[in-house]
Amino acid sequence: MTSTSAQIARSTESYVDTVRRLSSAQKTASRGAPAYSVYVNRRVGRYLAAGAFRLGLTPNNVTAVSAGFTFCAIGLLAIGEPSWWLGLVVWLLLAIGYAFDSADGQVARLRGGGSPSGEWLDHVVDSIKISTLHLAVLITMFTHFPLSSSTWLLVPIGFAAVAAVSFFAMILNDLLKAKHAPTAPLSTAPRSALRSFLGLPTDYGILCLSFVLLGAPLAFFGLYSLLFVANALYLALALGKWFRDMTALGRVEVARP
Repeated sequence: MTSTSAQIARSTESYVDTVRRLSSAQKTASRGAPAYSVYVNRRVGRYLAAGAFRLGLTPNNVTAVSAGFTFCAIGLLAIGEPSWWLGLVVWLLLAIGYAFDSADGQVARLRGGGSPSGEWLDHVVDSIKISTLHLAVLITMFTHFPLSSSTWLLVPIGFAAVAAVSFFAMILNDLLKAKHAPTAPLSTAPRSALRSFLGLPTDYGILCLSFVLLGAPLAFFGLYSLLFVANALYLALALGKWFRDMTALGRVEVARP
């Protein structure tokens, strides 16, 4: 869709029609995508994307809105005193930011496709938030939590490392596949609902939800630690699979005439 046809669509179709059109053009979720991201965040993002499109917002505008909500939450988490109300506000801001993060790509599809600069901006914002969120947890733990030992501060530090490596590896996977196997067919394996629900501990949306327990620091830290362990174990398993995938790409390139 060109910019002209996008303007025509905004003026002739209703909000409901935009949602339906976006739903029919929705990008297929990966086979093991976690359940919250698939069943909740993507759907909320769809409604936000339709509204943003009808307001004439660009994907970069939507990315900026997402960043605004997300970094407000991270700032409050770092400087605020843990409480039930703060936990609810942090969760709500992070969840809205996450939904808008899903919406920017959907707005791009409604407008006929994204741009390299838009994709770059989206990934840079994501890379900042996944590290600074855990650093904010580190600050609030150091400042306010009744820890029996400073060794527990290694948990958010480790979580930040796991999140950064996971994000970088997934982006690099896509980059290398596009470079070395651009004509490879997409996987046709059906998405597994069971696998999606088993992957919930690795879902960013569940991490956001964990902050509702901020008013009970020990309960929050217990859940946060379990999420860290789950994400670290997932990364350890995934790195082996991803390395085998990259090895297979090398064999395909060698065999190519």
